[in-house]
Amino acid sequence: MSASTSPSADLLKTPLHDLHVELGARLVPFAGYSMPVQYPAGLMAEHRHTRTAAGLFDVSHMGQLRLLGPDAAAAFETLVPADVIGLAVGKQRYGLLLTDAGGIIDDLMFIRRAEDELFVIVNGACKAGDIAHIQARIGGRCQVQPLPDRALLALQGPQAATVLARLSPQAATLVFMTGGDFALDGIDAFVTRSGYTGEDGFEISVPAAQADALARRLLAEPEVQPIGLGARNSLRLEAGLCLYGNDIDTTTTTPIEAALTWSIQKVRRTGGERAGGFAGADTVLAQLDGTRPVARRRVGLVALDRVPVREHTELRDLQGQPAGEVTSGLLGPTVDQPIALAYVRADLAAPGTELHAIVRGKPVRMQVAPTPFVPARYYRG
Repeated sequence: MSASTSPSADLLKTPLHDLHVELGARLVPFAGYSMPVQYPAGLMAEHRHTRTAAGLFDVSHMGQLRLLGPDAAAAFETLVPADVIGLAVGKQRYGLLLTDAGGIIDDLMFIRRAEDELFVIVNGACKAGDIAHIQARIGGRCQVQPLPDRALLALQGPQAATVLARLSPQAATLVFMTGGDFALDGIDAFVTRSGYTGEDGFEISVPAAQADALARRLLAEPEVQPIGLGARNSLRLEAGLCLYGNDIDTTTTTPIEAALTWSIQKVRRTGGERAGGFAGADTVLAQLDGTRPVARRRVGLVALDRVPVREHTELRDLQGQPAGEVTSGLLGPTVDQPIALAYVRADLAAPGTELHAIVRGKPVRMQVAPTPFVPARYYRG
């Protein structure tokens, strides 16, 4: 769909919609919104620009909410297997919203914005359900306040901090997974040093009415180019990061199967000070402890043949037996070879294991590889 083609009338628009059209974006339906998949430069150029300079992403389709009150952190710990109570003001974490069976309702980011306030960002396609779930489970213990009047921009890449320093020298001093309130060239914003590209960068929550002005201010900097969802996907895959709905979901994946064990801090694990106590804890901790084996695990794959392997591609072992399925896959622009995320039988999850992806009836040789495929460049100070 070209920028001149009107998307369906029932699609929502972000506060930057008119800017995307002005910039020549190709708009596509995504999470109920009309979103830019790429600009005239194209996906490959946008991907490489983010890896070498600074890319600006509109992620305003994401859900933003606040959890308010003295019991907010303890309440939120009943929903996610992360250390929320121990999180210092200004510190951010990745978390998983779980079902009572240990399935993944959504993955999210949360930060303790103040002693009695958590700021949470959830995926766009999941936000209505997430907010309803959180309200139903802990709305009696804290105030659950959705923030539909805010936009979200992501400034990502090795020159992101240089650019942001021109708007707010203080904001540019943040380190990875921290955040705070700053004025960016006179616009009040909540900024975290985080993102989903594997690069250094920032996510910027700003009032919707000021999003266009801030985006134009950032795009006026010589290092910054607009980047669409296409490059966002290839960047996150090279970084080995999950896409909700592809690589994790409610019904078929637990945190242990999804190789997201690192997001469960020691204090919430068996033997920890606040072990368990979260939705799905019996299943998740039993899998983590090895008392309940898992049949499959998420792994990275690199193609030994130069054939891109897409999601839902069947995997077989070298004897031709079913081995699993690819959940995300493409030709990695930075690594210049086909890469994928997949779920494979637990006995085939070791790095170096060779598998066959069945593409148009023919086997493509794949090898289990550690992720990220491109080393992360987060700024830790």
